[in-house]
Amino acid sequence: MSILTLLSDPAVWAALATLIVMEVVLGIDNLIFISILSNKLPEDRRGQARKLGIGLALILRLALLTAIAWIVALTAPVFDLGIVGPLGSHGEPTFETAFSWRDLILIGGGLFLMWKATNEIHHSADASESDELLDKKKVVQLTFTAAIVQILLLDVVFSIDAILTAVGMTEHVQVMYVAVIVAVLVMLLAADPLANFINRNPTVVMLALGFLLMIGMVLIAEGFGAHVPKGYIYTAMGFSAAVEGLNIWSRRSRERKAAAKATRH
Repeated sequence: MSILTLLSDPAVWAALATLIVMEVVLGIDNLIFISILSNKLPEDRRGQARKLGIGLALILRLALLTAIAWIVALTAPVFDLGIVGPLGSHGEPTFETAFSWRDLILIGGGLFLMWKATNEIHHSADASESDELLDKKKVVQLTFTAAIVQILLLDVVFSIDAILTAVGMTEHVQVMYVAVIVAVLVMLLAADPLANFINRNPTVVMLALGFLLMIGMVLIAEGFGAHVPKGYIYTAMGFSAAVEGLNIWSRRSRERKAAAKATRH
C-alpha cells in the first residue's frame, strides 16, 4: 500500500499522531542519558557527541524497521527456568522466567543503566582530582570514544523497545518510519537545550541520574515479565521535575534579591 493511500485514511493519521507522541516519550530516557554523558566531555565535543549519538539512534531504528520480522521474533522464549511468581490481582503471574532475547536485552540494558547511573552519582558525590594528573589529550580521546560506545549500547536497548511499541500500535511500516524520524528529529532539537539546562543546574544532574536508576530498574522488571505501566514512571518523573523547577525558581529569586540588595549598598 502506497503512503498516499495510507494518508487518505483518518485512522492512519490517528495512529501516526499517537505513535509520534509515544516515540517522543520513550525517547526521553535516551535523551537524558545522552545529555548526562555528553556533559562529561570537553565543551567543544559535547554537541558533536549528542548529534552523533542521536544520529546513531535514528540509523539503528530505521535499520531495525527494515528487519521488523526479526525484531518481532525477539519476543519468542529462548529458554525457561520453570519458575513462575505469585499471581497478581488479575490472575497473571507477577514475574516469570521464560526469557526471550528481548527480555535478556532489557535486563542487560537495565543493569548497564543502573551501573552507569550509580557510578555517576558516586563521582558527583566524591569527585577526585587525580584525573588532572593524567595526560589531558589521552583522557579526552578515551572519554569521547567511551561516551559514543555507551550511547550506542543504550541506543540498541531503547531502539528495540521503541520499535516493539510501534509494532504493537500499527501494522503499517511506512507509518512507523515517519513516526521514528519525527521523534528522533524532536530529540535532536531538544538535545542541546536539555543538556545545557542540566549543565547549568547541578542539582538537576542528581535528579536525572535518579531517573536513570529508576528506568534501569523498570527495564530489569520488564525483562522478568513484570509489567510496569509507563504512566506511573513518567508521572513520577514529571512530579519530581516540577518540584525541582520550583527549587530552581526559588534559588534564582533569592539570588536576584541578594544581587539587588548588594547593588543598593
